[in-house]
Amino acid sequence: MYIVGNGRVITQDDKNPYIENGAVVIKEDEIIEVGNFSDLRKKYSDAEIIDADDGIIMPGLINTHMHIYSSFARGMDIKGSTRNFDEILKNLWWKVDKSLSLDDIEYSAYVTYMESIKNGVTTVIDHHASPMAITGSLERIAKVADYLGIRTSLCYEVSDRDGIEKAEEGIRENVEFIKYADRKNSDMIKGMFGIHASFTVSNETLEKCKKAMENIDVGYHIHVAEGITDLNDAQEKYGKRVVKRLNEYGIFKENTIAVHCIHINDYELDILKNSGCNVIHNPESNMGNAVGCSPAIKMLEEGLIVGLGTDGYTADMIESLKVANILHKHELKDPTVGWKEAPLMLFRNNREIIKKQFGCNTGILKKGAKADIAIFDYIPHTELNENNYNSHIIFGISGRGATTTICNGKILMKKRKLINVDEKSILEKARTISKQMWKSVEK
Repeated sequence: MYIVGNGRVITQDDKNPYIENGAVVIKEDEIIEVGNFSDLRKKYSDAEIIDADDGIIMPGLINTHMHIYSSFARGMDIKGSTRNFDEILKNLWWKVDKSLSLDDIEYSAYVTYMESIKNGVTTVIDHHASPMAITGSLERIAKVADYLGIRTSLCYEVSDRDGIEKAEEGIRENVEFIKYADRKNSDMIKGMFGIHASFTVSNETLEKCKKAMENIDVGYHIHVAEGITDLNDAQEKYGKRVVKRLNEYGIFKENTIAVHCIHINDYELDILKNSGCNVIHNPESNMGNAVGCSPAIKMLEEGLIVGLGTDGYTADMIESLKVANILHKHELKDPTVGWKEAPLMLFRNNREIIKKQFGCNTGILKKGAKADIAIFDYIPHTELNENNYNSHIIFGISGRGATTTICNGKILMKKRKLINVDEKSILEKARTISKQMWKSVEK
């Protein structure tokens, strides 16, 4: 049993939002009480104290859309033009994913999950691609997540861009991994059915995906109308917009993750809303790829569940929160938006999405929730209270301010040091094999 205390507790629980000198009591994988540090210390006198050193005690953060493999592109010299999103895909990402071996995949998982943990992230939903190393790729990633102790959901992105055989292999990889995760019967690992995007899958492939999912009760994880090419392709080839086309194959349902949804109209927004599916906003990636600004604010106003992800751009969810706050102010020319919506996406909607995927309560500090906790090194220089804590998070805290990360009751990082992980040797190996991967990209 642990008491995480001697800090300011931000619970993200409306019934008990903030405790000035608070603590969280953990027993095995569950939170059993949240309250005053002194009181809980007396009540649970035998518990081990995890000292927050006057820092901020928060729920572990959740990333609802990540590309683990993209970490190996960091610092890589890109050959070819990247003047628009199509060229970014063809000259960067589709070259990178074709160059990945199973070892590359494994070490990109190590470094991404480790960086996530060091930013206070305890749950990651990933969308994977490796056309030359499909079979067994998701299980390889899952074993890394299990070793490091982080909660994760995985899928393989089915695409026709490398041929029918590769698309069918991707379908099989999704199905086999979903079965693998089901056998684990754990709220630490889940599988989804991944598809790249409308413009890289034919009707025939979508029909195969639909058939493969007939007796499987999980959601799809797919990019939707991210770039204008996706919309143009759907209209030119099929005479309909992206959401309408995908909806005809049963893609959108309550546990589906529809990523981006930038180039959509009101009719499509209604389809998404009525399906009960989850939309993921990735502000930094959208800005970096110059694909446009998501109508995330409008979608929230219409009642859609819009979560926050990073799309591989970063592992720092607080950074993504900050950008989501200012992007929509800039886009809508309205300084009043973002304050409520950005924290809503990260702290409320992300946990609802995880509950659908994993069947457990996380992203909140209250009795009965999973023991997923992050401590941040932040001592406020103005008053912090139950009415302004999100402002302190946005303007005062950063992901790298995480000092301790706990997932499922297990300490993954303490005092900024990963527990039982030889981080130095893993990073050295990652630099070596990523350098070899870069050479294969250049060929």
